[in-house]
This record gives sequence, structure tokens and C-alpha cells, in this order.
Amino acid sequence: MGKSIRVLVAKPGLDGHDRGAKVIARALRDAGMEVIYTGLRQTPEQIVQAAIQEDVDVVAMSILSGAHNHLFPKVVNLLKEEGVDDMLIIGGGVIPDDDIPKLKEAGIEAIFTPGTPTKEVIEYIENNLKR
Repeated sequence: MGKSIRVLVAKPGLDGHDRGAKVIARALRDAGMEVIYTGLRQTPEQIVQAAIQEDVDVVAMSILSGAHNHLFPKVVNLLKEEGVDDMLIIGGGVIPDDDIPKLKEAGIEAIFTPGTPTKEVIEYIENNLKR
């Protein structure tokens, strides 16, 4: 049995609602992944430092505040500046369909919107991990 998948679940920005992030964190843990949850109101810099310090395989960001077009790409860019290119970066939350292609172009590999079954997120991670 190999090393378990390590996932950082992060809430960037001033968003104060984390129920969805906690649901995802629990589902990932129940699927055998090791989950590190950063808590609310994290800056992109804090998320990147936690991802590097915890040596995670996946950065999963959740946002409801509407700042996804700014905050998600900022995390991707900061990771690149740190020389990190082997983490799977995904996002979720209340994100308009029109914004998803731009986020993917910016380096967010998948976006999961409300109502996505947790099994879909788990399978995506397992099938797209960069190890």
C-alpha cells in the first residue's frame, strides 16, 4: 500500500461559510485521504505556505464570496513562483458556469459546483493525481 493522498482543504478570502469545505474534507478523509483543513479566511500566501509545509498532493479550495477569479489564480501563481508544479489544484463553491473556463485556463484543474456528489470529487482526485 502506497502513501495516502494528502489534501489541503482551504478557504481563501473573507468567506465565512465553511460547511461545504467540511463536508468535502470529511468525505476525502473517509475515502482514505489525509486531509489538512486550514480554516476560514486564509490568504493565498497562507494557503501556499501550508501546502508546501504539509507537502500535500492536492490543494482543494472552496469559495462562496465571489472572489474566485482573483484568489484561485493567485494561489496557482504563488505556487509557480515557489517552484511547485506537482500539486493537483482544484476548486469548488458557488462559481458561475461562465467563470469556469477562465479558471481552468489559469491553472485550476477542476471546478466543482454545489450539488456535485462527493464521490465525483474523490474519483477526480484519484484519477488525476500528479505523483
